[in-house]
Amino acid sequence: MFIQRWLRFCFFNLLIVAILGILLRYKIAFSLPFIDQKYVLHSHSHFAFTGWITQTLLVLLVQYLYEHNLFNSILKYRYLLLLNLISAYGMLVSFILQGYGFYSISFSTLSIIVAFIFAFQYWKDLRIIPNPGITHHWFKAALVFNLMSSVGAVSLAIVMALKLTSLKIYLSSVFYFLHFQYNGWFFFVCMGLFFYHSGLNQNKLAKIIFWLFAAACIPAYFLSALWAAIHPILYWIVVLAALSQTAGWIIFLKLMFRYKDDLKNKFTITGKRLLFLSGFACSIKISLQLLSVIPYLSKLAFGYRPIVIGYLHLVLLGVISLFLIGYILSSQYIKISKFTNWGIVIFVAGIFLNELILMTQGIAAILGIWIPFTNEYLLIAALMLFTGMLVLNLSLKQPIQIWYGRKE
Repeated sequence: MFIQRWLRFCFFNLLIVAILGILLRYKIAFSLPFIDQKYVLHSHSHFAFTGWITQTLLVLLVQYLYEHNLFNSILKYRYLLLLNLISAYGMLVSFILQGYGFYSISFSTLSIIVAFIFAFQYWKDLRIIPNPGITHHWFKAALVFNLMSSVGAVSLAIVMALKLTSLKIYLSSVFYFLHFQYNGWFFFVCMGLFFYHSGLNQNKLAKIIFWLFAAACIPAYFLSALWAAIHPILYWIVVLAALSQTAGWIIFLKLMFRYKDDLKNKFTITGKRLLFLSGFACSIKISLQLLSVIPYLSKLAFGYRPIVIGYLHLVLLGVISLFLIGYILSSQYIKISKFTNWGIVIFVAGIFLNELILMTQGIAAILGIWIPFTNEYLLIAALMLFTGMLVLNLSLKQPIQIWYGRKE
């Protein structure tokens, strides 16, 4: 099956993300003079977004078409998957070598072109599938938000290439891109996949949940801009967006509780545990977003880097990555061995330690307290993430092999 080969490659990409994380943490804790911290940071973030999360989402979206007997239609997606992979590895190397420059911006542009082509083609193919339920609403909204995020990526590239000094423009571009990636593209695909796999695709509450999140996504961007002065009317719109997301998540949790017995047979044991952890992390995320509507707390949080980094890792590792791994294992798309669980346990422990240290470091900074060896502990957490992902990669039985569209 093509899904096994592509997902094996996606997990290898996550391993590379973990290696870059070790380099970043080691350079902060100790000396590594031949590495530019900013360059590696750009490489780490872009490859995590494009090579791990986006590549995995694209593969799972194509698999969705495959499971609905659109094999002839999905043959053309092999080129888009390859191009996205090329853009990811191009950014991986070029950002390390030059930061924001001609080659890194070119590969970043290629990833945006792939996103546009994929969105238009996938939208057309979704229309062929009868009785889709709410899943297609999630998928279509995700495609739109992914395209919207490209505006932030382009503006950020312009700011960096021209070396503009406006901090407000830089931060606005960064947070715009991040918001529509993890609150839009990533989150909406994951929700669509979950409702598809859970069998709750036609549930009436599922539609309410979707519209509460969809209506809130665009104005919720300004939750990331409360550090700047915004108009009072816009502020109350942001408050409504935060309340809408919170209401949507509460209804979602009630729906899960109502059908908990039916859901038990839909997911594997390890998959259920990972999805539960992902949901728990998402509950924390939603709660933090609601608290951020308080201007004082928002400015306080955005003023301390460990809290910002901790929040981003909470979303990207705790919510999205754990969901993807849990969903893949529950769908039994890949063959695993008895060592897979060990890799997952170590990886999850690394996420927990990373979040604990970052949040402790941030709160201590707010209180004016210095905690020794935090950088060394964060390096240990990065090593745990790498070790867990290394064990998981070695435990997968399916060898790395790119799918070229041959039916098996």
